[in-house]
Amino acid sequence: MRTIKQQHRAVSAPIADLVTYRALPTEAVEHLDPFLFLNHHGPQTYPARNRGLPFGPHPHRGFETVTFILDGDIMHQDSGGHQSVIGPGGIQWMRAGSGLIHSEISSDEFKQTGGPLEILQLWVNLPAQHKMTAPHYVGLQEPEIPTVALDEGRVQVHAVSGNWAGAEGALQPLTDMQLATINFQQGGQLALTIPAERTIFCYVIRGRLRINGQEAAARQLVEFNYDGDEFRAEALTDDCVLLLGHAKPFQEPIVAYGPFVMNSEVEIRQAYQDYQAGKFGVWKG
Repeated sequence: MRTIKQQHRAVSAPIADLVTYRALPTEAVEHLDPFLFLNHHGPQTYPARNRGLPFGPHPHRGFETVTFILDGDIMHQDSGGHQSVIGPGGIQWMRAGSGLIHSEISSDEFKQTGGPLEILQLWVNLPAQHKMTAPHYVGLQEPEIPTVALDEGRVQVHAVSGNWAGAEGALQPLTDMQLATINFQQGGQLALTIPAERTIFCYVIRGRLRINGQEAAARQLVEFNYDGDEFRAEALTDDCVLLLGHAKPFQEPIVAYGPFVMNSEVEIRQAYQDYQAGKFGVWKG
C-alpha cells in the first residue's frame, strides 16, 4: 500500500465575495508534479440579483485548467472563439498552450436567480514539448461524462480522463493524466492499482474518508510517497466526494508567474511580451 507523506488543509483565500479555499500551492506544499494549483470555491449560496463569479478576461500560457462544477454554473468565453455555459456535474478542460485570453463568469440566469455554487479549478502542467501547442477547449455537461458504479453502487466514479475500472474517460489529454470525481455512500470502498512512480492527486471535497489507513476530512489534500501501488479509500460518512488523479511527473523546471507557467524566466518574460503584443488573440467580449 502506498504510504501517505502528509495531509495539507486548504487555506482560506476569498476572492471578492466568493468563498475560496486554496489547496495548492500553500506554505506546506508548492506543487505535486505535474499538478500545480487547486482552488475550491464554495460551497455557498448566492442571493438573487448577484454579481456572479469574478473571473473576467485574463490570459494563460503553458498549462491546462480543469474545472469541476459541482453546483451553479460557469459561462466560458475565450479568444479562440469558444463559448459555453456548463452546469452542475459538468467539467471544462482548457489547454492554454501557446496562449489565450478567457473569462469564467456566471450565466445571466444564475446572476438573476442565484442559488448554490461549488466549483473546483485544477491547473495541470504541460511538458516543455507541449507548452506552445495550440489552445483548445472542451466543455461537457454531466450526462457526457461516463460513470462507473462500484461496490454494489456505493461508489460512483465519474471518469473525466484516462481509464477507470475499464471505462474510458470523457477526454483523452495530450499527456497520460487520469482524473475523476468519485462519490461515496457511507461504507463504500474503492481499491485501485496506481504504479508507484506516478504522482497521486487526492483531494477530499466533502465528507470524511479513510485513505490508505489514515482519516482525511473535507478540504484536505493527501500527499503520497512513491513507495507502493495500492490505493484504498473507504467512506466514513455519507455523501463523500473525492477528486482523484494520477500522472507520471515531468521532472522539468517549473517557473510560474501570475497566469503563466513555463520552464524558465526567459520564457515567462516572452509570455508577457507576446500577450502585450496581442499574440494571444483578440478579446471580443
